[in-house]
Amino acid sequence: MKRKAGFCIRSSHAMDDPNFMNATVFITELNEDGAIGFVINKMFSRKLNELVEFKSSPAFPFFDGGPVDKEHLFFIHRRPDLVTGSKEVIPGIFEGGNFSSAIEAINTKKMRESDIKIFIGYCGWDAEELESEIAEGSWEIVDLSADSIFQ
Repeated sequence: MKRKAGFCIRSSHAMDDPNFMNATVFITELNEDGAIGFVINKMFSRKLNELVEFKSSPAFPFFDGGPVDKEHLFFIHRRPDLVTGSKEVIPGIFEGGNFSSAIEAINTKKMRESDIKIFIGYCGWDAEELESEIAEGSWEIVDLSADSIFQ
């Protein structure tokens, strides 16, 4: 059966890439070109307000989303009412959208940590690469609720 985006994987004991030791990844895109996801359980060492462009924001945590593109921030959220232009990954979880709206909602305390996860970097796989890593045992598919993804 062909998988669709919106599932989680956890690195197994067979994982030999240090970037992914003890990592849980939420897969937000999966198609014939490959897969994209974000590590949801590894905090980044700094808070949002420690980045120059967000110095006026609260000390909001964000996550080390993966080893690819560490120059940009990405996010998933549960508040399409506050963030326009988002893509629904699965019912109740959205990816991306208007980042300025998300920051404004954080700054005005309309959006809490349980509503959004911000990542620096992401995880990426070429076509069939993720499926191959799952088949070889590097990743285990795990069933996580939306609440546990945002905890």
